[in-house]
Amino acid sequence: MASLTAEAIVCAVRAHGEHGAILRALTREAGLVAGYVRGGRSRRLRPILMPGNLVALDLRARTEEQLGGATVELLASRAPLLAEPLPAAAIEWATSLTAATLPEAQPYPALYVALAAVLDAIGVAPSARQWALALGRYELLLLAELGFGLDLGECVVTGTSDDLAYVSPKSGGAVSAAAAAGYESRLLRLPPFLRNDRPGETAAEPTMTDVIDFLALTGHFLDRDVLDGRNRDLLTARERLLDRLKRAVA
Repeated sequence: MASLTAEAIVCAVRAHGEHGAILRALTREAGLVAGYVRGGRSRRLRPILMPGNLVALDLRARTEEQLGGATVELLASRAPLLAEPLPAAAIEWATSLTAATLPEAQPYPALYVALAAVLDAIGVAPSARQWALALGRYELLLLAELGFGLDLGECVVTGTSDDLAYVSPKSGGAVSAAAAAGYESRLLRLPPFLRNDRPGETAAEPTMTDVIDFLALTGHFLDRDVLDGRNRDLLTARERLLDRLKRAVA
C-alpha cells in the first residue's frame, strides 16, 4: 500500500458523493497530491478543508494509481483571512493556480516554500504591497519550475544588461529602453526592482504600481504558457484580485 504522512497546504476541495470530498494539497517532498476525505463536507471537517490551511495529512492507497483515502488534522488556519475580500482573493488565486497547473506526485520543494511564504505574508504583512510582491515572485518561480522561465538578465536585442525597461510578450526576454524605441506600446513594462534584481546590485524599492505591473507581466505568461487561455474561472479569480489591488492603489 502506498502511503504518505506530511504537512500539506490545502489547495482545492471538491465535493464527492453525499458526504465526502476530494482534497488536493501541496506537500514539500511529494508535490501535489490528491485524496478522498470521508465526511469531508461535515461541519467538523469543512473548517479544516479550506484553501490555504496547513494540515497534517495522512494519505493511504492500495496502489500508486488509486485515489487514496486521506485524513487531516489542522495545523494552521487561514479562515480569518478568508473573511476579508482582498486577502481572500489572493488566497483563492494562489491555491487554485497551484492545484490547476502542477502535475501530481512531482516534488517542487521551492514552490512549497514560496507558497507558504505568500500565505504567511498575507496574514502578517502591514500592507498589500508586501504580500502582492511575494505573490508575483511565486508566479515567476512557478513559470520557471514548469519550464517557462523569463530571461530578465539582458536585452534580447542587444545582449547588454544596461537600461532594461521592457519585456517582450513573445519571447519573455528583457528589452532595453533604446532597443524598445518606437515599440513601447507593444511591450510589457519591466518594473525597476526586477531589472535591478541581479547579484551585486541594490534592488529598487517597489511601489504598488510596480507590483501591479509585475503581476501584469507574470499574468501574461501564465495565461499564455501555463493556462493556455483555458480555465476562465481561474483567470476570473485573478482578474478579481487585480481589480481589488488596483482599487487599493487608487
